[in-house]
Amino acid sequence: MASPAPGTAAPAAPVPSVAPVDERLPLPRLVPLAFQHLLAGVAAPVSSVILIGTTLSLSASQTASLLSATLVLCGIGALLQSLGVRALRVGARLPFLMLPGGAAVAIFLQVAKEHGPATASGSVLIAAVFLIAVLPLYGRLVRFFPPLVMGTTVVLIGINMIKITAPMIASGPGLGFATLGIIALFFLFMRGVWRQMSVLFGLVGGTVVAALSGTAFHMAHGSTFALPDPFPYGTPHFDLLAAVPLLVFALASLAEATGQTVLNSEAVGRTPDPARDVPRISRADAVTSLGAGIFGTSLMVTSAENIGIVQLTRVRSRFVTAGAGVLLILCGLITPLTRLLAAIPEPVVGAAGLIIYAVIATMGFGMLSREDLTHGTNGIVVALALCVGLLPVFAPEMYAGMPVWARTVFGSGVAAGALAAVILAAVFARLGPPDQKPGREPEQELEREPDREPERAAD
Repeated sequence: MASPAPGTAAPAAPVPSVAPVDERLPLPRLVPLAFQHLLAGVAAPVSSVILIGTTLSLSASQTASLLSATLVLCGIGALLQSLGVRALRVGARLPFLMLPGGAAVAIFLQVAKEHGPATASGSVLIAAVFLIAVLPLYGRLVRFFPPLVMGTTVVLIGINMIKITAPMIASGPGLGFATLGIIALFFLFMRGVWRQMSVLFGLVGGTVVAALSGTAFHMAHGSTFALPDPFPYGTPHFDLLAAVPLLVFALASLAEATGQTVLNSEAVGRTPDPARDVPRISRADAVTSLGAGIFGTSLMVTSAENIGIVQLTRVRSRFVTAGAGVLLILCGLITPLTRLLAAIPEPVVGAAGLIIYAVIATMGFGMLSREDLTHGTNGIVVALALCVGLLPVFAPEMYAGMPVWARTVFGSGVAAGALAAVILAAVFARLGPPDQKPGREPEQELEREPDREPERAAD
């Protein structure tokens, strides 16, 4: 082997390239970027927990503890998804945040209102274990939740929760409408990450209006740092039938996670691999949701809300969202902050909840708008599923004479409508006319020119 000529430097060893998603940033740069992700994600846990506390008539100290637990769980979830635990195949090692999804909170509250919060906590634990158990069947299950089914379910979730949230505004209409106006103004005039925080700013603005109008605040007292309380509603009660809505949501979350995986992977420059990443994402969701059931909050789901920040900053490192996870944990342990947020008046919380669930319903309509509902069987599948799902909303007494199990399943608009959509879509897809199956566009009749057919065959 020839040696380098005298006076000639040996070629430098190639520096291994690091994928953008695995880039480790210096701390002075990482912290502000992580704080930006925190701002984008903190509105969801704050508004969701305050809504839970107000709807279930929890005390200020209970709501503060619940908010503390939720923020800590969000932080742990972000760490699991961003850093991953390879030995357990938990976490996708992508820049994800984990938040209490609006739909999950809606179903949790519905179960709590109908069967009690202890049953709602037990349902969260059942759904988390169920999700872990069905992950090996991911490829077979996800096809039962096409956009047609997902859109119908999301519409029903939004409408069912609007019915629960609206009375909260009725307790103080002026304050509620003032909060709605503030949220609308922030959506209108703010941009980027600040616009994503419009609901949070609405909560703050509504609280300021309440203070100026002389509204009484009930603020809990306690130490500066404290751990959240487990089992705030007592020992969880396990009722499989009551858990059906959350079981359906857990299955539907697999389809949602598929889209989020593709979106996030493309944003950071990684080749999407749903077969590998979706089970890891959902496994992290389930592990964190076990903690949610213990501490009294709803199912936790991985969120793609922060992808806009990744695109805006062009920083794709998963260590930035891991840093945001650490900040979320710290925020959850600083109890004066959580006690302050837990003291927000009911009409303000109701207004924030109303717009959150109205947006959820709008998202469902948007999903359905991408389907052709004017031809084939798509329209009748949606119509029948909405009938089943809306009957408990407008005529809840119609199931009063049924057995307990039937009231539990059919009396829940979300569960009944979602199950109806899944079954109807599957039945029509198998037995309906080939050109009118759910999810298909109507086939166009093509006029063929006989004298051109040989050329096409040759091509």
